[in-house]
Amino acid sequence: MLVHYLVSLNSRMKTTRLNDLFNVAGQSPWLDNLKREYIVNGEFARVLASGIRGLTSNPTIFQKAIQGSTLYDEQFHESIKHGLTTEETYWELVVSDIVGALDIFHPLYVSSSGLDGFVSVEVSPELAQDMAGTIASAQELHKRIARPNVMIKVPATQACIPAIEEIISRGINVNVTLIFGLNRYQEVMDAYIRGLQKLSISNPSKVQDVASVASFFISRVDSEVDKRLEALGSQEALDLRGKAAIAQAKIAYEMFEQTFSGDVWRSLANLGAQVQRPLWASTSTKNPSYADTMYVDELIGPHSVNTLPDATMEAFSDHGSVAETITSNVEGARKVLDDLHRLGIDMAEVADQLEHDGVRSFQQSFNELLAALEAKKH
Repeated sequence: MLVHYLVSLNSRMKTTRLNDLFNVAGQSPWLDNLKREYIVNGEFARVLASGIRGLTSNPTIFQKAIQGSTLYDEQFHESIKHGLTTEETYWELVVSDIVGALDIFHPLYVSSSGLDGFVSVEVSPELAQDMAGTIASAQELHKRIARPNVMIKVPATQACIPAIEEIISRGINVNVTLIFGLNRYQEVMDAYIRGLQKLSISNPSKVQDVASVASFFISRVDSEVDKRLEALGSQEALDLRGKAAIAQAKIAYEMFEQTFSGDVWRSLANLGAQVQRPLWASTSTKNPSYADTMYVDELIGPHSVNTLPDATMEAFSDHGSVAETITSNVEGARKVLDDLHRLGIDMAEVADQLEHDGVRSFQQSFNELLAALEAKKH
């Protein structure tokens, strides 16, 4: 009886932590994974019950899902038999999974009045430097999927900043991905506001229906900065390891609060506009010497999202801490960034490098999967 009680208590505690992120701290935990097994075996019911409130995907996630499962084989061969190209077949597989997840998350979308319950699907990574192609692809995916809780993922490359503005102005939900630096983050928020302003002129009643998140990447920043600090080798440099990403996120959150206040934003808010919530992405710890919930525990604040890989979701459910942390010791965060600058670590250069690497990584996953699918045809 005691064992049953302790197991039940532990289960409730695990469920409570993710639910408390939203109910107590105002942050929405989303899952950073999607595979067909989750849809067909009922896993998403458990995920939703645990407190997860949305879902993100990317080309790397789909590469692992499709190459690692036989559940896609029948649909793949049917699509090929009907004359679809390999890339068209890829999108058939992806859209099927996205629609399946969207239907599962739709009740949450309704009950949260359009705050959560979103599922994100990314435009082709081959379009990262193609503004017109990104706009056309976002419009096509939005129309093809035809679900109110879909978010179209668009990279925050310089070429796609105008695309973000245009897509938002068409009333399409956008998850802006691959944000690594503060300057680009400000450009993303400004593009969102400009897009809503255009929409408020063309279709003011639609403004309240548009949702967007800005995916600011975390652990990859520390991985790159730590490498540069270790190359410097001084004790001062080594003492700054593991601090850059959280410090930058704290400043980003301060920028978010400043941007979505004041007269310009208030006029849109009066039309029912939602803030573009910062979404902390890449929140698994790559360095095993760092706590496995570090990039959740230290980034908690209202009107934000944290998208968690499976292992991080399980770790936080088991032993994470729920308290508002993103607004604490902002001056200390500024000092970290100042100290990095003094040591010659250029965070803008780091952001450019990571953006380049991130785009290339997604393109590689996309092309490797297409090659594997092509081989499967024969």
